[in-house]
Amino acid sequence: MRMYTAYVRHGGLDPDRDVVLVKEGFSWPAFVFGPLWALTRRLWLAAAVFALILVGSEMVMRAFVRDEIAMTILTLILSATFGWVGNDLRRRKLERRGFAFRGVVAGGDIDAALARFLDSTPGLARDLAATVRP
Repeated sequence: MRMYTAYVRHGGLDPDRDVVLVKEGFSWPAFVFGPLWALTRRLWLAAAVFALILVGSEMVMRAFVRDEIAMTILTLILSATFGWVGNDLRRRKLERRGFAFRGVVAGGDIDAALARFLDSTPGLARDLAATVRP
């Protein structure tokens, strides 16, 4: 089972926009896709900073070291670092946008975790259900 951090927007009652689950731990998409992953998550500053770090380190390595293995290792280390902090950056952005931490929930996938989260918060689930129109 995967662990997710649950965030709910203060005063929000739209289940598609006001309840967000963020996976705990390492983010493989952030590791593999780096700045592109950050852009899809609307982490503009993180995408720009990470892209600048990647390009800057590449330029420095090409100018001074010129060792392809060392450049590859450095790129992997930078990507792994971004993979480890990627979900934390998402959490910080959600908190800045007015979302409140509501707990940690486990599930086989994000849909199962969301169902479990709503089951554990019947008041919130009832309020969200009232906003859904047939």
